[in-house]
Amino acid sequence: MKKLIALALAAGFSLAANAANETYVIDNTHSFSRFEYSHFGYSNQLSRFDSTSGKIQIDRAAKTGSVDVTIDAKSVSTGSQVFNGHIQGEDFLDTAKFPTITYKSTKFNFNGDKLASVEGNLTIKGVTKPVKLEVTSFQCMAHPILKKDACGANAVATIKRSEFNAGKYAPYVADELSLTFAIESIKE
Repeated sequence: MKKLIALALAAGFSLAANAANETYVIDNTHSFSRFEYSHFGYSNQLSRFDSTSGKIQIDRAAKTGSVDVTIDAKSVSTGSQVFNGHIQGEDFLDTAKFPTITYKSTKFNFNGDKLASVEGNLTIKGVTKPVKLEVTSFQCMAHPILKKDACGANAVATIKRSEFNAGKYAPYVADELSLTFAIESIKE
């Protein structure tokens, strides 16, 4: 009987320890924000930003959390230095005036124990719009190399660039952008 009580207490302490709000710092070397669009119908162009930073807080037991992400808009990588400059220009990201893109969550949505989506506000060129990210994968576990807890996720959304004052050449160059976020984070 004493062993049963001890096991129950240990399980209770273990659950209480897991119920805490945990903070994770985004690993910039393994996190990338990408965008894809149709270029005159010829092909889908895929580009990324090389610098994504921020913090994620999550309480998996309470099924709550928050994310605060900053993307360095000047780190856009299209595969061409000339085109990188074009995307950074006034007609698109205008990185001279708006050097960052941000996403701040307002709500985490779970399906069982898995994070299913994140609702929040995306800011591009000083324009803020609500954007829901659909989480396509989510995993938390001990990092095998760093020996610290880590969480990672992939999330997708679709936006209209014209809603962020970046709609030049639409509809020939698609107004809709597919956004993909591949995020890995390490517990503080």
